[in-house]
Amino acid sequence: MMKTHIILLTAFVCIALFQSCNSETNSQKDPENQDVEKMSTQSLVERGEYLVLLSGCDHCHTPKKMTDQGPVPDMDRWLMGYPSGDPLPEITKEALGPGKWVLFNGDLTAAVGPWGVSFSANLTPSESGIGNWSYENFKKSMTEGKHKGMEGTRMVLPPMPWQSLGIIKEDDLKAIYEYLKTINPIENVVPPPIPPDGI
Repeated sequence: MMKTHIILLTAFVCIALFQSCNSETNSQKDPENQDVEKMSTQSLVERGEYLVLLSGCDHCHTPKKMTDQGPVPDMDRWLMGYPSGDPLPEITKEALGPGKWVLFNGDLTAAVGPWGVSFSANLTPSESGIGNWSYENFKKSMTEGKHKGMEGTRMVLPPMPWQSLGIIKEDDLKAIYEYLKTINPIENVVPPPIPPDGI
């Protein structure tokens, strides 16, 4: 009986010591674990870049350069949105309206339709872009269509397909956000939309 008590006591002490040591090891940041965390963040960023390219975000959010192959994204202005200093081309009002045309400017960063004129947003981590946005702001904007991801603001305008993004997986949305936070910040204050009666 005494021998059984000693064995049980020894086992209990060993388990307690093991848990204590294991807890201390987990609470300390060793370089190997930090490398794993960095790799995880890097993988997230790479996934985000892949999703941004696959989704064609640059088609509307990057000004273009005209080449002999047609318009291509201007990589010096990657995802900066509609260039704030650019004038809009002349708009033929008669072509607009329900059942008529939706038009784009030459580099696809501005669109005009029954909603008026909308300008593609600056997605760079500049303060004039999404630099001050939390992930929750980004999520609300992308999946609920709230301008700048804030309550009480206007809706995001066409042609931004935020309705389709409502089904995006959380991990994919986080990956896109993390990628956008790593790109070159470009100062570019995109103009506000023009209502239909202002065209």
